[in-house]
Amino acid sequence: MIDSIDSPYIIAATSNNFKPLVLENSKQGPVLVNFWSEKAGPSLRQYPILDQIVHHYDGRLLLINVDADKEVAITRELGITSIPTLKLFRNQQVVGTLHGYQSEEDLLKVLEQYVARDSDLTLADAIRLYTDGKKTEAYETIANAIVEDPVNPRLPLTFCKLLKHEARYNEALALIDALPPDIRNHTEVAQLHDLLTFHTEVDTSRNIDGLVTQIELAPDDLEAKQQLTTQYVVEQQHEKALQQLANMMEIDPGYKDNYARSAMLKIFNILGSQHALVREYRPNLKRYAH
Repeated sequence: MIDSIDSPYIIAATSNNFKPLVLENSKQGPVLVNFWSEKAGPSLRQYPILDQIVHHYDGRLLLINVDADKEVAITRELGITSIPTLKLFRNQQVVGTLHGYQSEEDLLKVLEQYVARDSDLTLADAIRLYTDGKKTEAYETIANAIVEDPVNPRLPLTFCKLLKHEARYNEALALIDALPPDIRNHTEVAQLHDLLTFHTEVDTSRNIDGLVTQIELAPDDLEAKQQLTTQYVVEQQHEKALQQLANMMEIDPGYKDNYARSAMLKIFNILGSQHALVREYRPNLKRYAH
């Protein structure tokens, strides 16, 4: 059985409290969910390392233990097929999954991307500068912090979000493309990258109502459907965007080098693998494979 010294940062979850414990707390910081079993020796050997790491972070990481033998509903919902499995949640979505026994070094390599660092205090100062109208100082503060702590993905992520706020989409994309691969592939950075690509494709001379009318008159107008999809994504109307893409695949799956498939994958990434729309529309990728 998994035991721990008394800690407010290590909690056993059941199907009754899993969602509030994990999803709600992940809005505030990273939540690591440990699926374990008394029958799985590696999960029992893994736990002392997890215990040590959680106390090392002293409140910056929450550990949720799930007994896979007892909480079958949770394991089934999250697709847990082997023990031990670790799932890292941030902002209500899974941002990392680790299967099997993990060394302390490998765990820290993943967690350090999400656990608050000293440079996050500098980031908070930069955001305050930005909200006070001191944009140049804010950007300079973040840029200096990136030099001092190049492994914190939240620094370039915030820099790019501020650029996006100012509709400087191409600059934000260029910055992400210039990042080291491990930072560029960070879940939230990759999601922002895909969202920015839709922003750069929007034709501001056209609007959603006009595009809808045009498609009603010409249902096979793929260029109009592409532009409507882009505008739906920007407006966060993801289901409508996916409907357009599925229809485009039905009409011509190879249109513009498989645009519909590529765009659908980007939306899946933006939403996160656990989103209901992803599960609903993923079969289209196989159905209209080109």
